[in-house]
Amino acid sequence: ACALPPHSLPDSVLDEIRTATQALAKELQVCGLMNIQYAVKADGDEYTVYILEVNPRASRTSPFVSKATGRSLARIAAKCMTGVSLEEQGVTGEIVPEYTSVKESVFPFSRFHGVDIVLGPEMRSTGEVMGIDADFATSFAKSQTAAGANLPSKGRVFISMSTAAKEKMIEPARRLSGMGYDIVATSGTAQTLKDAGVEVETVRKLQEGRPNLLDLMANQEIQFIFNTPSGKGARTDEGRIRAASVSHGVPCVTTLPGCLAVVAALEAMSAQPELQVKSLQEWAG
Repeated sequence: ACALPPHSLPDSVLDEIRTATQALAKELQVCGLMNIQYAVKADGDEYTVYILEVNPRASRTSPFVSKATGRSLARIAAKCMTGVSLEEQGVTGEIVPEYTSVKESVFPFSRFHGVDIVLGPEMRSTGEVMGIDADFATSFAKSQTAAGANLPSKGRVFISMSTAAKEKMIEPARRLSGMGYDIVATSGTAQTLKDAGVEVETVRKLQEGRPNLLDLMANQEIQFIFNTPSGKGARTDEGRIRAASVSHGVPCVTTLPGCLAVVAALEAMSAQPELQVKSLQEWAG
């Protein structure tokens, strides 16, 4: 998901990205829209910004940013290219909305049974949706609903995390349990959660016999899956679980940031079961 304004990057990183963007635009002499792809690597409190590519053109993010800010970037850019300055157009500073917009991709996995849903750098989405609200959590919840991944208000949540992510999932799991969700996990993750005082039910791994997670999904006993992969491919146990989640219509999240966002969204929906609907004009003016 893509959030505007960014909700997880510190101001120092945003300032570095702004500086790099201005320098690139001036050096490349771009007049109009420019698309830059950045990657940010976090190592504790240290962040490293990488520039992946620069394209002197619009991108699929342009209409999202236009709707999120209430300003048509295409119109502004076109006028710049015809000699009308930004100052003449009244665009003299960065537009930072007081609300949050979240863009989410839509994937056609339901039409390709047995395919592992873990994403890589290749293009796999077939569309995009967005959600808008006063805070990130509620906006994210709206974006998931729009993308067809309905977040459950109750039920059983399966958690299986890679070794690197297990400790970081303890607090989100505790929050899920506090909201009334039943936690289910395989032995490794279950032991980590139990050691931290989180109530959890242990389920068999696929190679350990039945009933296992595939049986629970087939019986509609699992409402959500958190599974950060330690391996990729439809033939791995993890791949079979993720593919089965698509077949049975069980939402599955495969990254730690995604897990944290979902937990925050569930908390927001618990506090406000009826999501408010406003037009773009009401948000952006």
